[in-house]
Amino acid sequence: MKIGIVAVGRLKAGPERELADRYLDRFSKAGSSLGLSFRGVIELAESRARTAQERRRDEADRLRGAMAADATTILLDETGKALSSAQFSQRLQAMRDGGTRDLDILIGGPDGFDRALLDGANSISFGRMTWPHQIVRVMLAEQLYRAATMLSGHPYHRS
Repeated sequence: MKIGIVAVGRLKAGPERELADRYLDRFSKAGSSLGLSFRGVIELAESRARTAQERRRDEADRLRGAMAADATTILLDETGKALSSAQFSQRLQAMRDGGTRDLDILIGGPDGFDRALLDGANSISFGRMTWPHQIVRVMLAEQLYRAATMLSGHPYHRS
């Protein structure tokens, strides 16, 4: 299964980018033998539309356009289901084993996701708190790496 990240917002050079890149590199290496490959990160500029609703709609259109054709999606949203690391790992495993070829994980802009994109979507949450885009990217990268290590049988400290 090829996994990509499609994010509204750009991660500038600095410690957050270095940490995200480090975990994504680790994920690429650990996931390859498990049938999990990393397709990369697509960064989209934040919308400059006048209202929050217009910005969400514009970003949703551009997110749809940037996703892999026929990709399954997971949206990172505060209203999504909070999963443990083990549950996230199991979800990735089930998707891979169920025949999902492409998975795109979406990170929305500062105004969140357009309702049309959220309705009926598979969404997960890193908690009800609001997180800066840079931190979310690092957290996602780390969880992808952790999922790969768990799926490879590496002992998990919480098991």
